[in-house]
Amino acid sequence: MKINAVANDLVLVYLDHHPAFYARINDINPDVKKGWYQVELLVLTLPPQNLVWILEEAHLRGEEFTMGGQPVRLALIPPKPRPKGEPEVPSPGGKGKVIPLVRKT
Repeated sequence: MKINAVANDLVLVYLDHHPAFYARINDINPDVKKGWYQVELLVLTLPPQNLVWILEEAHLRGEEFTMGGQPVRLALIPPKPRPKGEPEVPSPGGKGKVIPLVRKT
């Protein structure tokens, strides 16, 4: 699968050709090495973990690479399509109802 991963994309990380964990790409910044990028990942585990991997552009397109001899691949999770006619951002529907939270004793 060819991808062009960008910040806020959700990816499934494969380790040794098996799905291992989901992660959100928080940020992608150029590394000091030309053609490489520092990719900040939020690993969606309990508790969540932040990782920074230094990857080439091809790796962000889904090409397999190795870490410590183990094959690794990022697969983009496509966003769920919205039903036709559904607005992209929900519009405010007026004033909401305030419900008082009073403890009864």
